[in-house]
Amino acid sequence: MSEETWQQLAVAGGMIVVAFFAARLVDRALMRRLELPPEALTRYRVLRRSVTATIVALGILSALLVIPQVRAVAGGVLASGAVAGLVIGMAARSTLANFVAGVLVAVTQPLRLGDDVEVGDAAGTVEEIALTYTTLRSAEGARFFIPNELLASDTIRNATIGGAEQLMQVSIPVPLAADLNRVVSLVEEEARVATSPSEKQPTAQVTDFEAQAQTAVVTVDAWAPRGEVGLAASALRLAVHRRLRAEGIL
Repeated sequence: MSEETWQQLAVAGGMIVVAFFAARLVDRALMRRLELPPEALTRYRVLRRSVTATIVALGILSALLVIPQVRAVAGGVLASGAVAGLVIGMAARSTLANFVAGVLVAVTQPLRLGDDVEVGDAAGTVEEIALTYTTLRSAEGARFFIPNELLASDTIRNATIGGAEQLMQVSIPVPLAADLNRVVSLVEEEARVATSPSEKQPTAQVTDFEAQAQTAVVTVDAWAPRGEVGLAASALRLAVHRRLRAEGIL
């Protein structure tokens, strides 16, 4: 290959790397807004994934168009856009339907993160609402992956909406050198005390690593009285901070 071709490939690769880096930064910025009511948090999760997917897709497309051969093919495709659109639309109908249904679910909110629901033969707590699938966690720990299109067309039994409690998510940075298994155990223990007498058990997990700051992020999902998420989250942070200092972790 000629030197010019290598330069074009280098530029295209750089653009793709920049797109992924930009998507990561945007996702991190949006991820910090976790102390929201379930209805707002659900919309926020879908927004995060939509924005990052769009940034990556635009970056890859822009990178490909740097290469003349790809531009020539793209011009031919655009010239026959009606046929190409029809073929792609038919091939991607299910994926597009799930994406549109995911946005619809986030807006209409028949279910939210943390809700206890039943959809067909699947029952559990809503753990994640992605662009194409929604994940339910059963009481036994099994996961159900339900296409969003099914959620938009099937009957959903939601036992949480209208209840006295709502989900809160609290992120806690801890030193990367700490025993993370022990940290997770301590955080869950403090969360159980802080959220008592709720019958729903809190869960904690490591959700991110901040290499530059040498910290890991532990996120705890717990239930608080409706309308008191902010106060409960603050109390939980203070309790966890005291416990981790007493244990010599902070």
